[in-house]
Amino acid sequence: MDLSTTYLGLKLRTPLVPSASVLSEKIDNLKLMEDSGASAVVLHSLFEEQLRQEAGDLEEALTQGTESFAEALSYFPEPKDFKLGPEEYLEHIAKAKAAVKIPVIASLNGSSVGGWIDYARQIQQAGADALELNIYYIPTDPNLTGAEVEQRYLDIIKAVRAVVSIPLAVKLSPYFSSMANMAARIDKMGVNGLVLFNRFYQPDINLASLEVENTVLLSTPQARRLPLRWIAILYGKIKADLAATSGIHTAQDVLKTLMAGAKVTMLCSALMKHGIPHIKIVEADMARWMEENEYESVQQMIGSVSQKNCADPSAFERAQYMRTLRSFVPSSLA
Repeated sequence: MDLSTTYLGLKLRTPLVPSASVLSEKIDNLKLMEDSGASAVVLHSLFEEQLRQEAGDLEEALTQGTESFAEALSYFPEPKDFKLGPEEYLEHIAKAKAAVKIPVIASLNGSSVGGWIDYARQIQQAGADALELNIYYIPTDPNLTGAEVEQRYLDIIKAVRAVVSIPLAVKLSPYFSSMANMAARIDKMGVNGLVLFNRFYQPDINLASLEVENTVLLSTPQARRLPLRWIAILYGKIKADLAATSGIHTAQDVLKTLMAGAKVTMLCSALMKHGIPHIKIVEADMARWMEENEYESVQQMIGSVSQKNCADPSAFERAQYMRTLRSFVPSSLA
């Protein structure tokens, strides 16, 4: 049985890739990921704010436009929260490459065009096999149009693409008025992959302290449905490889998103909850299901139930909206 796949031009043993998280901050964890069956790893992110801090203009970057929203300042990482600075991050890439044989994908997280983008070139020079550009931007200015928000994304991608020759993936949020159009425009810029989707962490209110607080909530398998839908819709319509992230917990989640059209499936919350060796369980369950259902390879299933190839393409669109609602019977009426 052949579990191999390709992603960003990289030949991978399986579609199982740990996504960017604090787990990758330790070299020992990267070794454990490889030993547990990970076919590649996305390192934790290097943030634009870290690079601005290095340049001495972090305070200006954090306070610009937040005069009327003081609580917005707490949404940004504090300098003490940055475990690895820019130089340490570059060293971490080199150490990771020396420690493991699987591809090492660096992650650069930003929200504006600026000098910090030059670090993409330094990440390449440090030996990263590929770069994942994570654009995490929440537009709060009511005078900012949707077109301006989209152009901001495109400008960042253009600037990064211009300074690196290694494979480039872009991690997106789903919050565009026309997701398919945005994906197509980004695809034409020469990116090698789209990672769907970035999961924004939402603030909450602490009723005891009456303060805004931000806490991490791990994803659930239900979160997988959003990337599954858009991967299925985009499959065959763009050249870039598609990666699924958020809600990938079990072999079933992996199999479904592969059938939708993903080349790789990225795990994070599942590893946080069950530990890094959980990768072994997912792979074993995946291989068992494929054998029982007479699949000889992962390639055989990629995109097989995408909108392009499924028996009912409308299932991914509005046509099934009322049918789905009517199919649910509340327990009080059962």
